[in-house]
Amino acid sequence: MYELQNFLLEEAFIIIPVLLIIGKIIKQTPWIKDWLIPYILLIFGIAGSLHLIGFTTDAVLQGILLTGAAVYSNQLFKQTKERDCQ
Repeated sequence: MYELQNFLLEEAFIIIPVLLIIGKIIKQTPWIKDWLIPYILLIFGIAGSLHLIGFTTDAVLQGILLTGAAVYSNQLFKQTKERDCQ
């Protein structure tokens, strides 16, 4: 977690749980395929960081990193839960 904090701005951490919630909502939508969810979250992540940080290249990179953190943490939780069920 310490390495992640070196790359992400502290004020942008709020975007990660927001992306997780948006992902859960999108997952419940039957006409959106699962493989599209990370791309949709990427758009939201970049838009959110642009809104928080401003229109800079760093904001776009922050959005990409934040989306990666959200998707990665979701997969960790999901795979750990599935492993415990076996």
